[in-house]
Amino acid sequence: MVFRPVVSCSMWSRVMAGMLAAGALLALAGAARAQSDDERFSGGGPRGSLFSTSRGGLFGGYSSIAKSMVGFAGNYSPGTIVINTTERRLYYVMGNGQAIRYGIGVGRIGFSWAGTTAVSAKKEWPDWTPPAQMLARRPDLPRHMKGGIDNPLGARAMYLGSSLYRIHGSNEPDTIGTATSSGCFRMLNDDVVDLYDRVRVGARVVVLR
Repeated sequence: MVFRPVVSCSMWSRVMAGMLAAGALLALAGAARAQSDDERFSGGGPRGSLFSTSRGGLFGGYSSIAKSMVGFAGNYSPGTIVINTTERRLYYVMGNGQAIRYGIGVGRIGFSWAGTTAVSAKKEWPDWTPPAQMLARRPDLPRHMKGGIDNPLGARAMYLGSSLYRIHGSNEPDTIGTATSSGCFRMLNDDVVDLYDRVRVGARVVVLR
């Protein structure tokens, strides 16, 4: 005699419903995992968001702070650079109540500053010579480094007055939006090239806390 289990219609329906529910849960988990991976590799924000710049560009790297045109109130002439260290944003004044806003890295505690100065020089792919004060703190640093993609000054530098401070690119794009520098203002290389092409030597720079 062959034993054949008897399965009622109601029992079979419950089994099928359970299988479908399990499949739906697996699909949702896979979608969530894919979204998490996508956000991890695109800068941590929703794709297409104002605050998720695309990876790559000319020089690679990314930041969660996108360059954007914004409304800007203030009695500043077009061509002025206004840096708000608290916001960690740099504004290039366009006039007509607008400015281009960029994300920046700023000086860490003890190295931030404020005041008015001017762009005294501009250099493409600048060399880097750490000042004596920095070498005293970090004797492991090189004494001189030629310009290039691995140089801490990045693709462009705008020198501020007669000081050692600069607005410059960076080989550490993940530091944009943080307070980690020795008083300079770091930008993504793509962003600093964009700003560099707009700014003239002699441009006024206003640094606010």
